[in-house]
Amino acid sequence: MEFDVVIVGGGLVGASLAAALKDSGLNLALVEGQSAQFSHEGWDPRIYAITPGNVEFLKQCGSWQRQDMSRVQPVEAMRVFGDDNSELEFSAYEIGAPELTFILENRLMQEALWDTIRDQDNLTMFNPARCASLDLALNTATLRLDDGRELRAKLVVGADGRDSWVRKQAGMDEAPTPYQQHGVVANFRCEKPHRGVAYQWFRPDSILAYLPLPQQQMSMVWSVLPEKSAELLELSSDELCAQVAAAGHHTLGELELVTPPASFALRILRLPHIVKPRLALVGDAAHNVHPLAGQGVNLGFRDARELAQVLLARGPQPDCGDHALLRRYDRARQEDIFSMLTTTDTLKKLFCNADPLLRKVRNLGLSATHQLTPAKRMLARHALI
Repeated sequence: MEFDVVIVGGGLVGASLAAALKDSGLNLALVEGQSAQFSHEGWDPRIYAITPGNVEFLKQCGSWQRQDMSRVQPVEAMRVFGDDNSELEFSAYEIGAPELTFILENRLMQEALWDTIRDQDNLTMFNPARCASLDLALNTATLRLDDGRELRAKLVVGADGRDSWVRKQAGMDEAPTPYQQHGVVANFRCEKPHRGVAYQWFRPDSILAYLPLPQQQMSMVWSVLPEKSAELLELSSDELCAQVAAAGHHTLGELELVTPPASFALRILRLPHIVKPRLALVGDAAHNVHPLAGQGVNLGFRDARELAQVLLARGPQPDCGDHALLRRYDRARQEDIFSMLTTTDTLKKLFCNADPLLRKVRNLGLSATHQLTPAKRMLARHALI
């Protein structure tokens, strides 16, 4: 079977890339191992903050219009606290924007994207399907599935997540650096209204975030040591609610558990390049970032946006897997990826550190930025991209 582009991985980033190429004239294939069945019961503990720039991208893809907006929470302000009462506050009002970001569930975004691409004329879906081998030759790439089918393409895109099989097969699998932290996530119903405000506390031993959800709920992301993660997962619902409320200084009052806690190991992955002849990486396959800024999936969507733009603007170049063409995508993404990975890595190391001098510096930095309105506006505007 012959294609122009084969996308391996039908998660948020891979599906958005397929949708963005709907009018490209390219013959596409999407390979996804998981069955595309979506439960509508309860709330998804996997919550994402989507920037206004990426909302526009999803609108262009045709998926944002399919969202149940009663499950989407705009964020109008964010309050960040240091560990000595220093504070930094961002407001959409201050920069003349209607909102800073939108909070919504992974499952609902995924379903909207799959509904968008399911009947796409230039897309063939292989789902569920498992990859067996990948051969990157001079003029074509050959992807073999474990049922014996063979897909040939000018370009293979690895969109298969942080433990990317495509990345390994392409020999680009540099070892990630573990943070010795786990991210613990859970959703809670709140006693007090959050009023569309997100909160983050840089604690001496951890980083805690409250992300507002509709129906007076919030999603917690707590980056803690592995032993603390194990402890939190073992707590009863009441004990967990009490600890999370206390860690957030009872900002939203008493909490009631909505979804059970889950955890994942945190790490950073930097690759010198995210392309090679016949291959490009997007999303978590291309980079792993600390969740303290909530920018992992936004980086991935910007990957998909840029790769789609490069392929759509390729002009008379018939070979969408040509290395010179793919290097345009690589160069265009390097600054954004490097900036986000460096910023989050530096903040993590700066705040999760017991050095008293660093403690003084980091809290002075938060307070100073809060007072410098131009600097604060610049940071807030960058977060809208």
